[in-house]
Amino acid sequence: MAIANALESYLLQQGADYQLTAHEHSDFSMDTAQKAHVPGDALAKGVLIRDEEGYLLVVLPSDYHIKLETLHTLLHQEVVLATETEAGSLFSDCEPGAVPPIGAAYGIKTIWDPNTSLGKLDDIYFEAGDHAHLVHVTGEQFHELMASAERGDFSQHI
Repeated sequence: MAIANALESYLLQQGADYQLTAHEHSDFSMDTAQKAHVPGDALAKGVLIRDEEGYLLVVLPSDYHIKLETLHTLLHQEVVLATETEAGSLFSDCEPGAVPPIGAAYGIKTIWDPNTSLGKLDDIYFEAGDHAHLVHVTGEQFHELMASAERGDFSQHI
C-alpha cells in the first residue's frame, strides 16, 4: 500500500495537490523524518485520543509533544491516549502506528496546533497510512486540509 484508501479519496475529493514520497520502513515519527530526509518540524503526526464524547485526532509536528494538562484545559475535559486497537479500528486501512493526521478523511474530529512549525512552513509531510510513504503538500494546502479542524496551543517542542 502506498496511500490509505480513505485518505486518497479525501485528498481527491478536496482537489488537493499532493505527491507521495517513499522512504525506508520506519517505526516512529522521528525515525520517519530521518529516513525520509524531512525536517522533524515539517512532518505532521496524528495522535488519537479519547475523551468523554469519543475520539479526537490531535495534530502536531513530529518533534513536539502534547501538553496533556493544557489539552485538558482547552477541551474542558479529561483525555487519554487511545489504544493501538482503538486506532486500528478507526484507521482500518492503515498500518498500525501510521495514522494520517487528516481526521476529516475518517470522520474524526481534529484539533491542530497552528502555533507550531505546521502553521509556518512552505512544505508539510505526513503519513500516507503505511510505514514507507509520506504525503507531501504545500503549507497552504495543509492549512486548507485543516480548515474544519479546531485550533489550539497545546504542544511543546521536544
